[in-house]
Amino acid sequence: MAEESEAKVAQVAEGVLDNDALTDWQKRLGLELRVGSVFNQTVSYEAIRNFSNGIGDVNPLYRDEEYARKTRYEALVASPAWTASVFPHWVLQGLPGIHADHSASDWEFLKPVYVNDKIIPKCYFVGYDVKTSKFAGKTAFEYQRFEYWNQRGELVSRGYNLLVRYERQVARSRSEEGEGKYDHIQVPHPWTEEELARVDEDVLGEEISGSRVRYWEDVNVDDELKPVVKGPLGMTDIVAFCVGAAPVQLAAHGVQLRLYKKHPAWGFHDPVSHAWEPVYGVHYSVAAARGVGARYAYDVGVQRHCWLVNLLTNWMGDEGWLKSCNAQYRQFVYHSDVVWFRGKVIKKYVGENGDYCVDIETHGINQRGEDTIPGRSTVVLPSREKGTWPVEKRLPEKEFRGTGKGVYF
Repeated sequence: MAEESEAKVAQVAEGVLDNDALTDWQKRLGLELRVGSVFNQTVSYEAIRNFSNGIGDVNPLYRDEEYARKTRYEALVASPAWTASVFPHWVLQGLPGIHADHSASDWEFLKPVYVNDKIIPKCYFVGYDVKTSKFAGKTAFEYQRFEYWNQRGELVSRGYNLLVRYERQVARSRSEEGEGKYDHIQVPHPWTEEELARVDEDVLGEEISGSRVRYWEDVNVDDELKPVVKGPLGMTDIVAFCVGAAPVQLAAHGVQLRLYKKHPAWGFHDPVSHAWEPVYGVHYSVAAARGVGARYAYDVGVQRHCWLVNLLTNWMGDEGWLKSCNAQYRQFVYHSDVVWFRGKVIKKYVGENGDYCVDIETHGINQRGEDTIPGRSTVVLPSREKGTWPVEKRLPEKEFRGTGKGVYF
């Protein structure tokens, strides 16, 4: 069955990216988009735990209620990346049959997300460019702004993202003709048992600072972060991410069929099982991935960004605050790939608002030596000399910590 599946190509919906197709976009510039597919909204214990499991984050701050109560937070909180499980930063708008790859996010974190909070997402269409890419020819670069608000009307997270929109048939034909951007890659990767054993050691070698305070004074430029390693990426990793952060409307049987009858471009018949599947199946179905011009099933863009956040929160500890995390999602992380997330301190300074900041250059290097997610982040650390505590500065009143109280807007 596996060989048959790999040999087949799913027939997904196809569209043409011509000037007429972009006319409606011009009219939408600046508008708030309807976030129609919200996954998590109430921040339950299970929602926090399932998300942590889905990105492979074992930090007790996000899964152990007793541990969290003893920290400055005084209650269970979610990973800064958790808001991506409400909706994945983007809304798929217009251009039916034109593929979309989430390709970058500039992400800022303002307030903690507590258990029992309620998060309300917002999204705006802010611009687009039309360019030519080696992968798929004519390509639209779509820019959106995303926001996440809690029940008290506080903005907890925000940023900008990039979606790359292209004609599936062009990308597929280039790959079939041996002219695809990634045709030189061997998938699945031909690992040896010895190599896999070393990968397992690297995965289990991550370090969580946790309650060990990392002070700003103890950090130096050129310090390197202990790597976080993800992979080899497999089916269960994708399923676990969907359980914790399903970034599209996943449904089954009649619910799913009604959805695809209403929106034919959203689904396709799997060429092996003949079941209805979402186009999101490119992340777990080789046939679907090949149908849109990719070499193999591949990861989710924001999933990779959440792995990067895991690297930073491990390093900064419970008293650090992740202020921003900018990253570009380059290449695809195919099933069977491994990514080593690394970071290096490139600057330390006192910000305008008195935050003791550290800028970190980050990378996600796969086994082929390719940087799949270059970026730059800012972490705020406590100062031993000045007695500043960045988490304390951002905490709500005690009555709102884990209680879900607030004036809903």
